[in-house]
Amino acid sequence: MRLGIHPAARKHGISDDDIKHAIACAMSIDDRDNDLRLYLGPARNSELIEVVTVVENDATELAIHAMRMRRKYRWLPSEI
Repeated sequence: MRLGIHPAARKHGISDDDIKHAIACAMSIDDRDNDLRLYLGPARNSELIEVVTVVENDATELAIHAMRMRRKYRWLPSEI
């Protein structure tokens, strides 16, 4: 997969390397409406983060959101 990172994904201080790590080691992947995909996975320091990408027609993805995982998503990794 090719991954681009939009500047908006850095808004909450998550580094590009942590975004890539969370996607590569995702504990949960959820395809959403409008070609969005939610990844829940660990940053390099093991802190869980959420990353939202836009899935393009050519199989590339653009990360548009990244932040510490919110409480509302805590149930998703436990289902794995």
